[in-house]
Amino acid sequence: MNRTSAARVTGAVLLATGVVTALSVPAFGAPAAPVAPTGSDTESYPAELLQAVQRDLGLNAEQARVRLASDQKSSELAEQAKASLGDAFGGAWIDQASGKLTVAVTRPGLSVSGADVKVVSSSLAQLNGTKSVLDLMSAPSSITSWRVDEKSNTVVVEVNKNTRDAAAEKFIATAKSIGSAVTVEEVTESPKPLYDLRGGDAIYMGGGRCSLGFSVSGGYVTAGHCGTTGTAVSGYNRVAQGTFAGSVFPSSDMAWVRTNANWTPRPWVNRYNGSNVTVQGSTQAAVGSQICRSGSTTGWRCGTVQAFNQTVNYPQGQVRGLTRTNACAEGGDSGGSWVAGSGFGQAQGVTSGGSGNCSSGGTTYFQPLNPILSRWGLTLTRG
Repeated sequence: MNRTSAARVTGAVLLATGVVTALSVPAFGAPAAPVAPTGSDTESYPAELLQAVQRDLGLNAEQARVRLASDQKSSELAEQAKASLGDAFGGAWIDQASGKLTVAVTRPGLSVSGADVKVVSSSLAQLNGTKSVLDLMSAPSSITSWRVDEKSNTVVVEVNKNTRDAAAEKFIATAKSIGSAVTVEEVTESPKPLYDLRGGDAIYMGGGRCSLGFSVSGGYVTAGHCGTTGTAVSGYNRVAQGTFAGSVFPSSDMAWVRTNANWTPRPWVNRYNGSNVTVQGSTQAAVGSQICRSGSTTGWRCGTVQAFNQTVNYPQGQVRGLTRTNACAEGGDSGGSWVAGSGFGQAQGVTSGGSGNCSSGGTTYFQPLNPILSRWGLTLTRG
């Protein structure tokens, strides 16, 4: 398929863009995490927060509630100690085994009600001052990070032991000359940026642009006409994302992209208003149902389901089994998400093509999702 222009036949047009100068859309962040309640209110924690704490910390439900409440109280106490101790405050931390707070102080004889006290040599202000000097230095790639470690009362410089070189040694020597609190830790890996996969965000293939459909284990689904198997893809931020692991077009219009480790599948669809829809399943909506779609050119648009199993005659050949809607779409929206149901939590399919535009209105077709999942044995990422 030539993505440099949108070809029309029998009123239908594929909705991939064709040029590098395609419209771009700001990437909105993930929804804000739930805020833990203050004081001893242990009954108002969101269920998803409790489940995550149980899963990741190995606690049962009651232990999770108690630990969250205890951590909140300790955090409040640490802030109070910081304010009251001033320059004598050396930091504070919660013991992971007991859950008890320890407050570091630089002068013997000081006490903090409700916390253990440890006398240290450097105040937190001094440690932060040392780190701020390191922040002004240029670091080689073998130096992976540096931080204030309140528990050890040091400024820790991390270096990748597999790539530790002369430049790293020079940085470390300079860092240690700044303050005696500087220590070094070796690590085996260097950090790298991580990005989220989200339905409706832009994806780029060479000079063309399409939209991401839905996250699945190992990647995401999109439209087949956006790329052939082996086509390299970049994300909304032009960072390398992966390659098309499977693609069918025409006859169907389905594909899936296997992504690299920099990208994490999320159960989200971009509403282009600063919020996301959370995908909960893929139950097909009935004819006449309200349905909305997300795409990187025209954002969030809605309409109704008009028909199932429609065959559309594109210039490249017939595509069968598409769903017809009266929601509008334009070039670059191809592959984007369609959702319906309560809270728009049911994934429906990925944009294929259509006629008209979002100024005058039109007809848009989408490739149903469940046949895509079945063809390649994919698992939909759900909230």
